[in-house]
Amino acid sequence: MNHQNIEHQPYHLAGLFTLALRLVVGWTYFSAFWRRLFLANKLDPDAAGYIGEKFNHFLPNALGIQPLIEFLVTHPEWLWWAMATFTIIEGVVGLLFMFGFFTRLMSVGVFGLAMGILLGSGWLGTTCLDEWQIGVLGIAAGFTIFLTGSGKYSLDYHFSKKQAGFTDQIWFRWLGSGVLPVAPNALHKFVFAGSMLILLITLFTNQYFHGGVWGTLHNKSVKPKIEISDATLKDGQLSFEVFRIEGVDVYGSFLIEISLENEAGETLLTLDGDQLANFPVENIQNKYVTKVKAGEHSLIIPLGAKATLLIHESQLAGLPKGNYQLTLTDISGATWSSTARI
Repeated sequence: MNHQNIEHQPYHLAGLFTLALRLVVGWTYFSAFWRRLFLANKLDPDAAGYIGEKFNHFLPNALGIQPLIEFLVTHPEWLWWAMATFTIIEGVVGLLFMFGFFTRLMSVGVFGLAMGILLGSGWLGTTCLDEWQIGVLGIAAGFTIFLTGSGKYSLDYHFSKKQAGFTDQIWFRWLGSGVLPVAPNALHKFVFAGSMLILLITLFTNQYFHGGVWGTLHNKSVKPKIEISDATLKDGQLSFEVFRIEGVDVYGSFLIEISLENEAGETLLTLDGDQLANFPVENIQNKYVTKVKAGEHSLIIPLGAKATLLIHESQLAGLPKGNYQLTLTDISGATWSSTARI
């Protein structure tokens, strides 16, 4: 028994020393579950703050998982199930991580959740690199706790001390806590390789999302940016697609003017803020759960929203063939232009 205690002591101490890390990281994931279900109903698709819309915000600049996000935001029923499942997983993983029950298995869950956050939203953050920091620190924390397991203040330790039968199984040392069944030399290589891989992920994503390693720093969460595509004029109708790809995720782009000019620079059509605030709902063909909509004084385009806008005006009838300049103006003064053709 004394030999067993000596053998386990380094791991028990390591698990003890990482207690604060386990509690805080566990709470960051459990609190997401707590907020969405108990403090506010963020799983209601019809309520303000629906988590599916937040997920839609990730789409424009996500790394590697854009097809998955786009599939979900174009299939609202699948999106709801994905958000509900993700929320439950966050709650279970976070709570059991805090309690130190099957700690290593939960650390794999933390690692996976953090990786999802990093790839999906690592580019977001208005004043600092908020989501990127949450992602990379979660990955590092998950890896660290996998190595240490949990110490004295955990359910793993409690069941081991009570000599529960399953704690003697080798699988428990992989999924719970205690001495990892790995030879010292192999363990050293695993720790070093894993740490270097996480550092590489950190540097790569820091550079990819923010230019944080070399070159020019950039932050895609500060100023709104809209892509215009498929602008056409036909039978007295102007149609074009807008896609908000940058800017603050909790604040829309507010269009206060849409104008159209001919090749001579003559203005043929201008819709001001009041007209855009009364833009017909039936002339907005939204693609995703986050929707372009008329606001109090403008047309609101949230982050990640994509829609085809249709404009029917008498000035557009009988225009000669050629190229026309379409310009959108944001309340911030930013403008975006595209060519509409007949």
